[in-house]
Amino acid sequence: MTMLEQRIQQHFFDSADLKFQAAEPLARPIADAAQALLGAITGGGKVMIFGSGAGRLLAPHLAQLLVGRFERERPPLAALALGATAARAAPQVRALGLPGDVLLLLDNGEGESAGVIAAARGKDMTLVVLAGRGAAELRELLAESDVLVAVPHERAARVAEVHMLVLHCLCDAIDFQLMGDLEP
Repeated sequence: MTMLEQRIQQHFFDSADLKFQAAEPLARPIADAAQALLGAITGGGKVMIFGSGAGRLLAPHLAQLLVGRFERERPPLAALALGATAARAAPQVRALGLPGDVLLLLDNGEGESAGVIAAARGKDMTLVVLAGRGAAELRELLAESDVLVAVPHERAARVAEVHMLVLHCLCDAIDFQLMGDLEP
């Protein structure tokens, strides 16, 4: 095996190790996040999604899974991905956000999220924040009713991998709550 092949394998091992270690501590916050999203959707609200860094790519992915489908057909759910920068997303939140809506924020620790959080706070929206290395600073900006899913890792690539899994867990949890378990 070459050094390059070993290095590639190490990425797989590191990713798997992080997911295994994070499964137990993240289960409750992910369940709380799913309940917040479900509450908004079933209460006539919507989910607005903003991502910084790698989250910029994950935000439209989640919006499509909610509006379209995850693993099975269901009616479309009210969700939209916001502009690619905080400077674009914050005005969208101020214009479109309503009490009862949820802002799902994918934060990679670059410090771009404060303005979007403030906009959501001004509209009395619930926040669901998926974070990595910037989780401690973000926790200070959140209210008691908000949800923080803090991935315990410093590397942005590992955090993004777990964020993708968390998004899929959220979609599955919503579908399960709305439609029950998949048939065997």
